[in-house]
Amino acid sequence: MVERPTSIDAGDAGDAGDAGGFEGDFERDFERDLRTVEEMDTPAGYKAELIRGKIVVSPWSKLRYKMPMRLLRKQLEGHVPEGHDADTSPFLFSFPEAERAFGPDLHVAELAAFDADGRHADAEALSLVAELTSASTRDADWRDKLETYGRQVPVYLILDMQAEEITAFWDPSPKGYRSHTTVSFGKPLHVPPPFDFDLDTTGFLGTADTAHEE
Repeated sequence: MVERPTSIDAGDAGDAGDAGGFEGDFERDFERDLRTVEEMDTPAGYKAELIRGKIVVSPWSKLRYKMPMRLLRKQLEGHVPEGHDADTSPFLFSFPEAERAFGPDLHVAELAAFDADGRHADAEALSLVAELTSASTRDADWRDKLETYGRQVPVYLILDMQAEEITAFWDPSPKGYRSHTTVSFGKPLHVPPPFDFDLDTTGFLGTADTAHEE
């Protein structure tokens, strides 16, 4: 997820006649909020996600993130589970129990999940997600997304572009991931099953984001 996000209260983004329009006056309807995200006419190059009950609109990755995303995808491609695909295309995945909907920077998911007419896929299709942090969005990547992914997605990779480190989380549980490991860019990272290979991170060197949020 990348920088300069704009938040919109999901309840306010719905129909004006919904339960008076005041926060706390009604229980948020996840399906309604998800539909709002799907139907938003976001500017070219931007994505919308549902985070902490708010619709967050943010730009897609910086140009400098192209190389690490490409290197990560190419290495993962040789180790994805049968019937899965590694991609950086902008797709939305819903987590109904957590009332969240995320568009990860990179995902590995069952191809069968995309054989549908809808605008989002169920998170159950995911076998791995990866996020590249920025100064203004790393909090969501390290907190809200970590908590949500940690209950369901087998493997979560965080490329911390400010700290120049990559962390692998795995073994999800109702309380979050049970295991994780961190290495600095340039050192190999073992990506746990179902991938089970050593990721070469030397290509990530020199791609750090040194910008600070204004």
